[in-house]
Amino acid sequence: MTTHLGRSILGSGERILLVRLGAIGDIVFSSPLVAAFRRAYPRARIAWMVRPDCASLLEHHPDLDELILWPGDDWQRLWQGRQWRALIAAIQDFRARLRGKGFDVAVDLQGLLKSGFLTWLSGARERIGLGSREGSQAFMTRSIPRGGEIKRIGSEYRFLAENLGLPVDDFAMAIHPGPGDLTFAADLIQGQGLGEGYAVLCPFTTRPQKHWFEDRWATLAGRIQEGLGLPVLLLGGPADREAAARIRAQTGLDLRDLTGRTSLLQAAALIQRSQLVIGVDTGLGHMGIAFGRPSLLLFGSTCPYLETGQANAKVLYHPRPCSPCKRRPTCHGAYDCMRDIGVDEVTRAARVLLEATP
Repeated sequence: MTTHLGRSILGSGERILLVRLGAIGDIVFSSPLVAAFRRAYPRARIAWMVRPDCASLLEHHPDLDELILWPGDDWQRLWQGRQWRALIAAIQDFRARLRGKGFDVAVDLQGLLKSGFLTWLSGARERIGLGSREGSQAFMTRSIPRGGEIKRIGSEYRFLAENLGLPVDDFAMAIHPGPGDLTFAADLIQGQGLGEGYAVLCPFTTRPQKHWFEDRWATLAGRIQEGLGLPVLLLGGPADREAAARIRAQTGLDLRDLTGRTSLLQAAALIQRSQLVIGVDTGLGHMGIAFGRPSLLLFGSTCPYLETGQANAKVLYHPRPCSPCKRRPTCHGAYDCMRDIGVDEVTRAARVLLEATP
C-alpha cells in the first residue's frame, strides 16, 4: 500500500530533513531521493544530516538547501573521556539547533538506533524510518520496510520513494563535483597525457572479505594498460597507500597511483571522465555507475545488486553456499567467493563493455 506524505503534513512552508550519516556508497545509492523530494515539493527547504567525512558528496547538490554535520566524533571523544555533563550539554545544544530549523518531516534512511535518535532530536512532527531496527522504530511515527527488488541497485530507496508518493520515473543516482574538482581533474588529465582515455581501478574498501587479491589487481592492471591500451589510475584513501604501492610494485608498470592524494570529489571528477571503472563493493566503484561510465564491480561477501540499471555496467559474482556472509565470514580468510573471480573473466568483461561503448 502506498502512503503519501500529503499536503496535510507538508504545507506551504515545507521543511524536510534526510538522515543518512554515511557511508560513501550508501549516500550515492540514496542520492536520488533529494531530486524526488524536490520534484514533489518544489518550494521545500531540504536538508541532509551527514558525517563530516562524507559531506562533500552532497555539498554541491543543486536540490539541497542545507547540510547538517553530525558531530559524532566529538560526542565519541566526550563519551570515551567520561565527560558526561559535557556530552549531555553537546547533545542538548545540537537538539536546540535542529529544532530551531522547524522541520516538518524527518526521514531516517539508515534505520539504526543512532540515526533514529538523531531523527527524533530534530523535533519533526512526522518521523519516517526506512527499515528501522535496533529499537530505532520507537523514535519514529511511521516505519517503512526495506522493500523493492533486492537485486536492483538502490531499490530500497526507490521503494521508499514510491511509498511516500514521490516521483520515480527518473530515479537516478547523482554526484556533483564542484568547479574546483572538475578543474583538478582536467589539469591532471592534461598534465598526465590522459586525454585519449584511461581506466580507474578502485581495489580498496573497509572489510578484507570484500577485497580482491593484490596480485590479481597487479595482473589486471597490466592487461588493461598493455592489452586494452588504457593507462591505469589507482584511486583510494590515505589508509590504502601501502596496498596501492604493493600493487604498483608487482606490475612493474608506470601506473598513476593517486591513492590518498585526492579529495573525495576530486576522485569523483576523475571517475566521471574515465573510460572504464573496475572496483569492489566500495563507494568509488559505485560512482562509476552513478556517472554512467562503463563499470565492473566485483562482489563476494556482500549481497550484490545484479541489476545495475545500465547496459554498460556489470557485477561479477559467484555465490557459494555461505554467500552472502556480510560481516561474518566462515571461510577463515580464504575468501573463495572473491577467489572464484579470475583475471581472465574480468579482462573479458572489460573488453566487452569497452567494445559496446560508443
